Amino acid sequence: MERKSRFSQWLRRPRSGSDGVDTDTGSSAAQGGREDLLLAAADAGFPLAPAAHPSGYGCSCERIGCPTPGRHPISFGWQTVATTDREKVTQWLRKHPQANFVTATGIAHDVLDVPLEAGRSALARLDAEGVEVGPVVLSGTGPREGRMLFFTATRGTPDDEDEWWPCELDCHPETMDEHPGLRWHCRGSYVLLPPSRLPGEQPPVRWLRGPERPLPDPLSLLETLTDACAAFAREDNEHESAAWPIGR
Repeated sequence: MERKSRFSQWLRRPRSGSDGVDTDTGSSAAQGGREDLLLAAADAGFPLAPAAHPSGYGCSCERIGCPTPGRHPISFGWQTVATTDREKVTQWLRKHPQANFVTATGIAHDVLDVPLEAGRSALARLDAEGVEVGPVVLSGTGPREGRMLFFTATRGTPDDEDEWWPCELDCHPETMDEHPGLRWHCRGSYVLLPPSRLPGEQPPVRWLRGPERPLPDPLSLLETLTDACAAFAREDNEHESAAWPIGR
């Protein structure tokens, strides 16, 4: 209860920057809150694993042309090592002081991942309709880069595998260009956890609604999120068509 209280107080602190969250990753408060944020996620049952971090506009993995700088796990065995054990997470924090962290999906939770503007629209509608929304994360900014992540209960392993799909088909971060709309992170996928840093001048990944909230059934959010993504895609296409030169 004491840890949850501390986390809730941290989340309610006055903040600066867009979306009412702190964007000063260099502040002592941000550095001091990193461990609290990650341990709060572990306490909520989210399996954690260390990830690469940005190095300038590149990646700490030093892979030439890394397609997802600062957004991928350090270990190829991240699904095996992902854990909620506080002692292990604390050891990683000491061993990798600059590391980002991911949470493995499809174990304790799934994540419905949508464009930021679509997420804002959907969240407003869900709140207006009184639908219970669980933890929500903001990642990146802008119409192209920004994403909103809705954490939900996991569907686990269904009885009929033919009615389900592995998220390798459409949910890895490097497939964002091919699947810019809603992506359902389930088995075999992962997402960055706050306060992970992003390349360039983007603000860190941050909680809009904290991990202490109960996880909703994904189907209770799915229709609203799908509708919001469809509306966002139409507006985006109309904007691109209007900007394209019609003739001379």
